[in-house]
Amino acid sequence: MSAAHEFEVSRRGVLVVGASAAAAAAAAPAAAQGQGAEPPVIAKVSLEVNGKRRALELDTRTTLLDALREHLHLTGSKKGCDHGQCGACTVIVDGRRINACLTLAVMHEGAKVTTIEGLGQPGALHPMQAAFVKHDGFQCGYCTPGQICSAVAVLNEIKAGVPSHVSGDITAAPQVSVDELRERMSGNICRCGAYSNIVEAITEVAGRTA
Repeated sequence: MSAAHEFEVSRRGVLVVGASAAAAAAAAPAAAQGQGAEPPVIAKVSLEVNGKRRALELDTRTTLLDALREHLHLTGSKKGCDHGQCGACTVIVDGRRINACLTLAVMHEGAKVTTIEGLGQPGALHPMQAAFVKHDGFQCGYCTPGQICSAVAVLNEIKAGVPSHVSGDITAAPQVSVDELRERMSGNICRCGAYSNIVEAITEVAGRTA
């Protein structure tokens, strides 16, 4: 057998083995979903969402964001990065803002959840919603629900005396300033770049609530 023919056979063999391995890898997930797959664990979860008690039966792996969007059809909270990096999914749980994509719904049994729909509706806007409209604090609007929920919670944090990384004196009452607001809102990304307008909107509402 010539050297060239030996090389050809070896090359074909490698291709055959590679193709077989790829087919086996592709078949593995399908097999995992078959008879040997463990069924999902379902749990009952009760939440107070926007002032109403809601009872759900959820796969224990369901995030709070998916519970709100897919099960309660409250689609104001947006799924952006789904990794807790953009803040589009921010909601208020028991008075504190959280990224709803990073927490499981079953972890919040009995909690009070406020989404953008619970803050205000057309004709009865929350002051922060109205200020965002007045100061053009949004462009595409995708991040706006999370921005507004976060902004409401930020003012509550300042009012409660919670310091931030830019607070000069952590023993003194924090003040509403551009630096404080930018730091506290840094977890909410606006890809349209409306940051200055957002700060203006929050500052106006802070003046009303001071």
